Formats: sequence, structure tokens, C-alpha cells
Amino acid sequence: MRKMLATSDQQNVARALIDARAGKTPLTAYPGAMPQTMADAYAIQDSAIAYDGRRIGGWKVGRIAPDLVDRYGGNRLTGPIFADEIFDGADEPAMPVYAGGFAAAEAEILLCFGDVGTGDYDIDSVKGCIADVRTGIEIASSPFPEINRHGPAVTASDFGNNKGLILGSSIAGWQDADLIRMPVEMAIDGETVGAATMEAMLDGPFGSALFLIEILRARGIAIPPGTWVSAGAITGIHEIRPGQRAEALFDGKIRVGCSIKSY
Repeated sequence: MRKMLATSDQQNVARALIDARAGKTPLTAYPGAMPQTMADAYAIQDSAIAYDGRRIGGWKVGRIAPDLVDRYGGNRLTGPIFADEIFDGADEPAMPVYAGGFAAAEAEILLCFGDVGTGDYDIDSVKGCIADVRTGIEIASSPFPEINRHGPAVTASDFGNNKGLILGSSIAGWQDADLIRMPVEMAIDGETVGAATMEAMLDGPFGSALFLIEILRARGIAIPPGTWVSAGAITGIHEIRPGQRAEALFDGKIRVGCSIKSY
């Protein structure tokens, strides 16, 4: 993907998205022309990152639906996770979402980059620049309630629909573990809403890391050691409301939970 500089209209969209997030203001409509390509989406996202000004602590990676891959030129998208919205799951944090907007919880495998450097990687060698692998939950939320109804470019333009990350326990022996076949369940208020393995997640979490390295390099964005990758929803995107509780169960024994509150 070729990096694009944002047009003035795209900068205006980025500013409006940032203002809606900062003001906790629901958006009844997308604030401008909807991006039609991923390059347009990332031009808006890059402008929004600059306007926001916070340090990025990680990136979420999401899947583009198979029937849209040809149109958008790829099968994944990404968005920033700001460092001040990454929490230790040991304390079961209360995660804020936009009241009147979109909100969901997703069970995910989280990868932590070590030194990425400038080398070329493939699906096997990329493991060499991963320092840690954890369980976790991504919180997806946007002031625009229809963010996921207009295609992946719209989703990517508003930080990929991210609003935070909960770090669960590290996976012991992850280098040799069969992560792809690990069973994962997600429950909301104690009721199971999804169960799956990563066998349906394209080439799995390390494929997400490989994608992220490639796209961030194309956008001229550095990947410092300690950067997290939220590798993709395993059991689905589960909509959630303030006052509810989400809990993910990995391999039948590792639990990660959080409560949800209004932002």
C-alpha cells in the first residue's frame, strides 16, 4: 500500500472524529465523505493520530470480510491502541465505551514485539521478533454507531474502532504451543456468546504480526520494542453495553475479564 497524504477534506474528517471522541458525542452520520479505499482510510487515521497526540502502545488487527478482499486489496485492517488505554487484566479493569455509539468486546491473542529492526520476515521468522504472547480482550468502541456497516475503510478511519486493550496472562511455552487450535470462549454477564479456535483466522496471530510490520513500514510508522498487537477477534465481535461484564476463557483455564462503563 502506498502512503497517501491527507487532503484537506480528509483532515476535516479526522478532526471531526477526534472531536467526537474527545467530547463523547455520538455521531448520527459519518462526518464527511466516507473513504472508499484503505489508503484513504489510513490517510484519515494518520491525521487523527497526529491530532490526538497520545503515545501509541499497540495496534489492533481486524479481518476484512472475504467478499470485500478484492475491492479493498487485502484481508486485514489496523488501528492504533493508545498507551493510556492498555490495562493489566489482573485487576479486572472497568473499560469505558461511547454511550450512544458502538461498543463490543473481543477475545484476542496479544503479541508483544521485541526488536523488529529492518529485516524481512515470513510467517515463521516473524516469531523471532516477538517477545511475549498473552491472552486478552480488545474493547471496540466508536462514537459512530454504524461504524462497522459501511465497510473496512470506514472502520479503519476511526482508529480501527478501538477503545482499549486488557492484557491477560502470558502463554507459557508459546513458541511451541499449538495456538491455532487453542479453544477460546467469550461470555457476557456469564452467558457464553461465542466459542472458536484460531483455525478460521487466516494465517493466525503471527500472520497478523507480519501484516502489521508490512503496513506500518509502508506508512512510515516505527514499531518500538514493547508494542502490542491485538491479533484479531477469535470468537466474533460481541456487542456490549455499559453495566455488563465480559470474560474470555482461553484453553479452558486462562481467564481474562473486565466490566464496561460509559465513557
